[in-house]
Amino acid sequence: MKTGYLIDMDGVIYRENQLISGAAEFVEAMNATGTPFLFLTNNSAPTPEDLAVRMKHLGIPGLSARHFYTSALNTADFLSETHPNCTAYVLGEGGLLTALHERKIHNDAISPSYVVVGEGSISAEKLTKAHEWIERGARLLATNPDNWCPVSSEKTRPGAGAAAAYLEASTGRRAYYLGKPNGYMFHRARVKLAELARREPENVVMIGDTMETDIRGAVEVGMRSFLVLSGSTRLEDVGDYVYQPTRILESVADLTEEVKTGETSDHLTSSAVASSGSYAAKSGYRHQTDHLAFHKPRPRPAMTKQL
Repeated sequence: MKTGYLIDMDGVIYRENQLISGAAEFVEAMNATGTPFLFLTNNSAPTPEDLAVRMKHLGIPGLSARHFYTSALNTADFLSETHPNCTAYVLGEGGLLTALHERKIHNDAISPSYVVVGEGSISAEKLTKAHEWIERGARLLATNPDNWCPVSSEKTRPGAGAAAAYLEASTGRRAYYLGKPNGYMFHRARVKLAELARREPENVVMIGDTMETDIRGAVEVGMRSFLVLSGSTRLEDVGDYVYQPTRILESVADLTEEVKTGETSDHLTSSAVASSGSYAAKSGYRHQTDHLAFHKPRPRPAMTKQL
């Protein structure tokens, strides 16, 4: 059985409204060879149908809603499995509202079981109402832990983790964060991938550009992970993490020939990465947390909330 792939989107397939070089050919090779794949995103705002349309406009046609699994779907799966017939006061957009509705988790502004936080513009009024419900006993749940998300090379936006952190600070209650790197996201994604393939793939690999979500989550569930350098992670920062990816690649284009031939390369890194020597020089500098060393400060927290 071929290897199955779980694939992050932003930074792996595209950045802003531009495909990353070689991404279309990589997806085409998977389709041509019958390689099972599933796109995995922490963004709870779009529906899978929205994402299929976006990919078509960017130059990757032939995908349907079944090829996408979002943190909104993961949240709906979690609530319907762990607390059937619950209700939720939702801070989020269409993708989250649709996912919860399809799982018969009704929006409740009177006495909700949960306050569910996702991506999107959130008014001060809605934050105040959410604060009130949490103080009255509603549980706080976030679709993902991303404090911020990249929009372009020069711009970011607040993520669901930032809104959840606001409510944690105001109520003194801790949120539960779904999405990557939570193991439940990876568990449900593997189940969905097996449904697409009509059997469990022998090997499943997570491909992502973010150490804190894609790679950490894969490592914690015992899954192989490929880090691509086409997104948010720089090669010189990889050695700062106690967990490490299985392979480091320039982009998904490095995998196209492997998908076509079915033969895995013996090289853990792509030739461009290996020739730079940067990774080998940094690999010994590891820390016991995800926080970077004191001599190398970041201007703001990592994308995910560190617990």
